[in-house]
Amino acid sequence: MDAAILSKLLSPEGRALLGALPPYDERSAMRTATKLREDGIAADLAAAALTQSRLRARARTKFGELAERMLFTADGLEQATRLRVAGLHADRFTAAGVTHVADLTSGIGADAMAFAGAGLRVLATDLDEVTARIAAWNLRQFPDADARHADGLAVDLRAEGVDGVFADPARRTRGRDGGSRRIFDPRSYEPALDRVFALREIVPALGVKVGPGIPHEGLPDEAETQWVSVDNDVVEAGLWFGPLAPRGPGRSALVVRTRVDGDGKEHTSTRVLRASDHPDGAGLEAPVGVVGQYLYEPDGAVIRAGLVAHAAAELGGRLVDPTIAYITTDDAAAPRDDAGDGVTGPAPIATGYRVLDTMPFGLKRLKSYLRERDVGRVTIKKRGTAVVPEQLRKQLVLTGTEEATIILTRVAGSQTILFVEPMRGAA
Repeated sequence: MDAAILSKLLSPEGRALLGALPPYDERSAMRTATKLREDGIAADLAAAALTQSRLRARARTKFGELAERMLFTADGLEQATRLRVAGLHADRFTAAGVTHVADLTSGIGADAMAFAGAGLRVLATDLDEVTARIAAWNLRQFPDADARHADGLAVDLRAEGVDGVFADPARRTRGRDGGSRRIFDPRSYEPALDRVFALREIVPALGVKVGPGIPHEGLPDEAETQWVSVDNDVVEAGLWFGPLAPRGPGRSALVVRTRVDGDGKEHTSTRVLRASDHPDGAGLEAPVGVVGQYLYEPDGAVIRAGLVAHAAAELGGRLVDPTIAYITTDDAAAPRDDAGDGVTGPAPIATGYRVLDTMPFGLKRLKSYLRERDVGRVTIKKRGTAVVPEQLRKQLVLTGTEEATIILTRVAGSQTILFVEPMRGAA
């Protein structure tokens, strides 16, 4: 989208058109476009409005109903922080006593909106003119938020009175085909992380959002690096410096879960697991042993943070293999979440299963086992094996009426099948 089209969208005609569009449906998009042209709507405005309608539909998973009052670019939505997580970012700044945050790579303004919503003054900048204007639109309800088309690294932070800085460097690039591709190498972020880290000399309270795939090697020793998962989806990692890391440097995992009760009301629970929670710190190693009566799969943020041993210590368990992130116990760990209509505690750090049976991997043996138990539907989970679940499912040729859950993994170095059933509670 170019600046001219954005101006049309922001005009009274464009805003009225966006408000009048029906909920986006891919199946009826062509009919809607045809009707708009028949109604005399300019083709470029109609196309831009339909694009916004499509992006708003996608954005509901991140922004809920607020998405209907926002504008987006495709790349901006892809990188935007979920509103719930942006609120947690804002909590760090407010807890540190920060009053004026500079969001130096604001994108469409997701984090800036959370900062402003928390009562902070906000300076939001972006190098792209259209993106900066979209951020200004999304921040329009906050009088203490200033969105500018500018290079955030060139801003005079002292002169602006900024006492907190946040940055979300670009992690996507455009290919020759026009498609957007994710950047995994932190050295290729824009702006480069070293330039962002240098801002600590001016403002010690610095937070940097990075991709969850960032390698542990090269992480700043003086930062708290926290991986975040939302409803079993690892969405980001954050580097937090100075007063934004009151517990000190190290690795941590933040688990966020949402449940809907019987009245349709959402409940959000969170849990933080830190390496420093254990006396052995980051050097903790988990024992390895035989498969017990229960199996636990750590949350993805726990795995990315390298805290599987810490989860095992909390659960009172051991690993099934030194290279596999499955924890086994002889007794059920006390559930931290009831998995029912409400939430009875902090978010769980692992999903639990009751182990029903185990056997060495073998297709013929597996088919016979499932046939004898009249299994017709099977959930297949895997870790540490090259088996492709969909291919295996076709090979099983299941015809029964019962359901089963199997886990394909390594146990003490050997390919093994675990027959399990999900537990109601999660640890």
